[in-house]
Amino acid sequence: PQIVVSVYGPDFFGNDVVRGYGAVHVPFTPGRHKRTIAMFVPESTSRLQKFTSWFTGRRPEFIDPKVVAQGEGREVTRVRSQGFVTISFNVV
Repeated sequence: PQIVVSVYGPDFFGNDVVRGYGAVHVPFTPGRHKRTIAMFVPESTSRLQKFTSWFTGRRPEFIDPKVVAQGEGREVTRVRSQGFVTISFNVV
C-alpha cells in the first residue's frame, strides 16, 4: 500500500494551486517509522502555456491522483522538484 500526498496552497492572487505531489510506501513492520517524501509539481511544456497558466491563475495539475502512485506514463510528464514532506507512521 501507498500513501499519496497532494499539497495545495494559495498563490499570489489568492487562488488555491497545487504546491506538490508525492507518494510513499506504508511500512509493514511494527513500530514507529519516519519517511520523507520528495514532492514534485507538473510543469507546462512551452513558454506560451507557462504564460497562459500564470495569467489565468490555473497551473497544471493531475486530474487523477493515481498518476502519482503509478510509474506508467510518468516518463513523458515534465515535473519540477518542490521540497519535501516528512510523515511519521505508528504501525501496530
